[in-house]
Amino acid sequence: MQTYWGVDLGGTKIEGVILSAPSPDAVIIRKRIDTEAHLGYDHIVSQISKLIDLLKAETGIQPKKIGFCTPGTLDPETGTMKNSNMTCINGMPFPEDLARTLGVPVATTNDANCFALSEATMGIVQDVIPDYRMVFGVILGTGVGGGVVFRGHDGIPVVQGGRQGIGGEWGHNILEENGYPCYCGKRGCNEQVISGPALQRYYLEQSGENRNLKEILERYHQGTDPHAAATVDRLLEYFGRAISTIVNILDPDAIVLGGGVGNIDLLYTEGFERAKKYVFNDRRLNTLFLKPKLGDSAGVFGAALLG
Repeated sequence: MQTYWGVDLGGTKIEGVILSAPSPDAVIIRKRIDTEAHLGYDHIVSQISKLIDLLKAETGIQPKKIGFCTPGTLDPETGTMKNSNMTCINGMPFPEDLARTLGVPVATTNDANCFALSEATMGIVQDVIPDYRMVFGVILGTGVGGGVVFRGHDGIPVVQGGRQGIGGEWGHNILEENGYPCYCGKRGCNEQVISGPALQRYYLEQSGENRNLKEILERYHQGTDPHAAATVDRLLEYFGRAISTIVNILDPDAIVLGGGVGNIDLLYTEGFERAKKYVFNDRRLNTLFLKPKLGDSAGVFGAALLG
């Protein structure tokens, strides 16, 4: 029996899945253990090995290949990881070490790419536009990221990692000139303008009150808080500008909005209208803006599709 093995490496949890088919309804087993990232790189690798051993022991199935959803991305030139907020894996030959430890070939890509791949292959895109040619997946939450998936000539979806492994890294384009400094070294990146923490920071600056995004949205809908109104308007305007660059460059069939900020319904209505102002298409926008279907399963399912 052919099986699909995937592992989603997170800052606190590592999740593994075995699928009998590329479908969310084909789960043989799912299992999570703690990452314990504070114990360092070698410990993370050993925790992954422990998880794979548990999956093998409970199912009696041996993997032929394992896909990994990772924070950060693999640098094709050096064979080492980069751009990860799990900093202990940066600069390390993570796929090579995993393959040697686990004794099977591995494939890795970042969490945004896994999100885009799973939603395109077994998620909302299949429900709405199954003959898609290209999908852009947005992670809009604590951070901001993106992933690109296109349909190959053989019909098989392919992640567009790019020559430098940074394909889809939408979060670190400059959106606000001389804006807040970003950990990437630039200022005013998308992540520093339209992420959840950035919006909460803006509200605090305007109002002097520290509120979470849920509270800000509630106050916006009540219509009694001008600072909440300004914060939401800022999100919609800058989202429109930022997402229009994706449409102008890639012209995808669909954009799937993931992450906590991506749950805001206004992005699919007023955010869509703002984007129309900036798209180079006579104010027409035929790109579908879609809500994801797979939730927090997207990462591990996307990893399994790499296997």
